[in-house]
Amino acid sequence: MCGINGVVGLNNISEVLFEGIRNLEYRGYDSCGVALIRKNDLMVRKDTGGVEEFFQKQNILSAKSKIGIAHTRWATHGKVTNKNTHPFKSCDDAFAVVHNGIISNYRFLRDGLVGEGHKFNSDTDTEVIPHLLEKFYKKHKSVETALVKTLNMLEGTFAIAVISTYHPDQIFCARRESPLMLGIGDELKFVGSDFNAFIDYTKNAVIMEDGEYAILSRDSYVVKSFLTREEVIKSITKIEWDSETTKKGGYPHYMLKEIYEQPQTINTALELDSSPIDEVVDMIHKSESAYFVGVGTTFYVAKFSKYLFSSLADRFIPALSSDEFKSLATVNKKSLVLTVSQSGETFDTISALKYAKLKGARTAAIVNVMGSSISRLVDKVILQGSGPEICVISTKAAFTQMIIMTIMALKLGLKKKTLKRKEYDKSIAAISELPEIIQNILNERSGFIHRVAHKYSKINNWLYLGRGIYYPVALESALKMKEVAYVHAEGMPGGFLKHGTLAMIDQDVNSIVFIPPCEDKELYEATIHSVEEIRARSGFVLGVHFDEGGKNKDLFSEELILPRVDPIVAPFIQLVIGQLFAYFTATSLKRNIDKPRSLAKSVTVG
Repeated sequence: MCGINGVVGLNNISEVLFEGIRNLEYRGYDSCGVALIRKNDLMVRKDTGGVEEFFQKQNILSAKSKIGIAHTRWATHGKVTNKNTHPFKSCDDAFAVVHNGIISNYRFLRDGLVGEGHKFNSDTDTEVIPHLLEKFYKKHKSVETALVKTLNMLEGTFAIAVISTYHPDQIFCARRESPLMLGIGDELKFVGSDFNAFIDYTKNAVIMEDGEYAILSRDSYVVKSFLTREEVIKSITKIEWDSETTKKGGYPHYMLKEIYEQPQTINTALELDSSPIDEVVDMIHKSESAYFVGVGTTFYVAKFSKYLFSSLADRFIPALSSDEFKSLATVNKKSLVLTVSQSGETFDTISALKYAKLKGARTAAIVNVMGSSISRLVDKVILQGSGPEICVISTKAAFTQMIIMTIMALKLGLKKKTLKRKEYDKSIAAISELPEIIQNILNERSGFIHRVAHKYSKINNWLYLGRGIYYPVALESALKMKEVAYVHAEGMPGGFLKHGTLAMIDQDVNSIVFIPPCEDKELYEATIHSVEEIRARSGFVLGVHFDEGGKNKDLFSEELILPRVDPIVAPFIQLVIGQLFAYFTATSLKRNIDKPRSLAKSVTVG
């Protein structure tokens, strides 16, 4: 959701603050604001729109200060307006606050504060925080005490950063069920929603836990419990990501850059330490029941994995959306819950994990961000090491998760003897060749995909069809079209056509069909039958298939022919095609590729 950044240092920090909040803009871009302390006065500037536009318009870089906080907003409470933009001030202009999360009891708190004479200027839940700070400071004459009193009044989720004219050289911050971490530099100290807030300046991070607050100055920091106020000794985490990986590197959009990074992420996945993977495989093997859990794109990763484990390891593992987990899952001490998350901070997935742990289940996760909440919550974590994924639309992270799940299914099949060693080795070899195959497709087929996407970019309705493991490929590809192009797209199994969907086939509905290699004879023939059903009703079909030597050429309105590959890697190639088709449709429609409307990278609220 929202991005929080704060910096305190010896010299002017305006540019540092700008770079940090710009790096966090993928978390929300409805509006932006900063608070600086200058000559013991609090300066707050904020506006709707993007970070760069805001800083230029408000001339923030010329405002010299040694301490400041910034915020980029993804709206939850209150419309996208200037008055609802963070930071928020207290009535006495002594406190400024930025916040990520949802204060569930804010109406009750607000009513009480209004009754005491406090004046509110926004429709947000956040604004109660600076007023509570003001109230408690007047009573206790201590910013730290006021902070602790405030924190213990708040219900819901929050990561907050505070500056005050009463301590113009310190940043106060705290978290509960919303990500927050400290950056520890020699002459600068940072607070941020994630590593990207300070990755250009330091690789040393302190990851805060729920129920902790911190006080930062230019040369020191301390972390405490806001229940006991006792100091908590924290270790420093070394960030492994290179700051250069957070830059576009000549690509027009992060989405395209991250699609093109997928060959490298496959290699990284193949080179991961095998111990965590083997341990999770063993956990699955020993469990009486298991679930794959994710939400959004990672739910489709979970559904994809369900097919893998059924076919390769003869183990049916249900895939559940995180937000429905409590309603459907029956877990106990003999269960395993394996979650998938890019950020490791997804609210619904964290809630599912907490429920599973409450019931005594063992837990595991595949995550991309080290030190994230999910990585610390589960019994065993696999850190996928895909590097920063900046675009709101997930491509390389989800792709890598599918690769890791494939390797795990193969390992379980070998362990259970549903796969012979020869079959296992052949599949691993095919995955090892996948980076080169995908790189060739990106280099050689992107132009054609671009032309087709542009040609049909005005089509308002698409059906994405696949059978078997190509069904989750269709679901994920349709989601990409909705997310980045804002085009209605519906993914479904090919067999659904004759159960109602055929009634929709007309000149306003185009279909994309993901066709498996003909070696998978039964699945291939069933998919071709779905194509025939659409074409019999004069429907448009873009056939994405592997070289058949022109066998079914007359069936397709348009076709994208892919090189023949081992069936185990075929779905991955289809997935890349789905990503590119959505991307090029979006560019043709002139969408904001990296900042799609109404979406945020990390959904940290329910």
